[in-house]
Amino acid sequence: MISYDLAGADLSEVRFAISPLNELTLSLRALRDPGRFPIHLPWLRTVESASLDRETLLALTNELLWTPDFLNPRPRSPLARLEDELELVAATPPARVRADLAAVHFDGVPAVLDGRPQAVLRRVLTALRDYWKACFEPHWPRMRAVLEADIVHRGRMIVHSGMATMFTDISPRVALADDLLTIRLTTSKVDYRRTTAGDGLTLVPTLFSRNPSTPISPDEPPVMFYPARGIGTLWAGDRVSPPRSPRALSDLIGETRSGILALLEAPASSTELAVRLGVTAPAVNQHLRAMRAAGLLTSARHGRSVLYLRSDLGDRLVEAAG
Repeated sequence: MISYDLAGADLSEVRFAISPLNELTLSLRALRDPGRFPIHLPWLRTVESASLDRETLLALTNELLWTPDFLNPRPRSPLARLEDELELVAATPPARVRADLAAVHFDGVPAVLDGRPQAVLRRVLTALRDYWKACFEPHWPRMRAVLEADIVHRGRMIVHSGMATMFTDISPRVALADDLLTIRLTTSKVDYRRTTAGDGLTLVPTLFSRNPSTPISPDEPPVMFYPARGIGTLWAGDRVSPPRSPRALSDLIGETRSGILALLEAPASSTELAVRLGVTAPAVNQHLRAMRAAGLLTSARHGRSVLYLRSDLGDRLVEAAG
């Protein structure tokens, strides 16, 4: 079990971030054991044909699906850039590269990673860059939209229901009580307690984890990676039928707008709405402007995206129509 003593347990102590590098390295779990991640099978089929250094990539995880801490650095900004994160990894001291690889491969480091740390690190970085370009870059906008929507949802939950409820909603393995955050991992090999004083706690949603996870070493800054909401929509086809909206609501405001309201039970961008409804982005934006002006929606900017969500009035309208 991991325990973090939240210093003050206020909003300034807990921050959210999205990390392209962490998504890249955590996705190696799906490459190593696809059966544990059936929701990503459509994406994994495209990965099969990519020209990759699979020997190096697969060696970066073990049977417990751990990855080395130096490849999962705490994001330095809410929306980190991959190249900035890779530069940080490139500066990892050789002694730490050896130690972190040994911490993952406690029965012996695989031959492909057993060499001069500088040479190993160069090979790892090259493999990760090629992996990103072939398998992540084409899909990253959609991936990022799902992660951003999760963060907006979590922020709204903190405001309306409090920090403890937000943590409980993430997973039954996570609990906050008396400023102590506990995270029950799926392994007993990692067990420590530390304070967040001076570092804060960073929460990183990910598409490639079924349970919350943390750094292996207690010397790492406090970070919790947790499964993002909405992963089920990620690899859907070009058009996904929205939740059925009440007939009375469709008659009142039209099929497209009622579909938007139904989908916006959870945050989404205009691009995602257009894909799921099978209409053009300009048409969706026109509907969104009108519905927001009428008080049915709220919006929030997160990085380069604007995410929309039903307002309280929108919730009441859907409930009354149903």
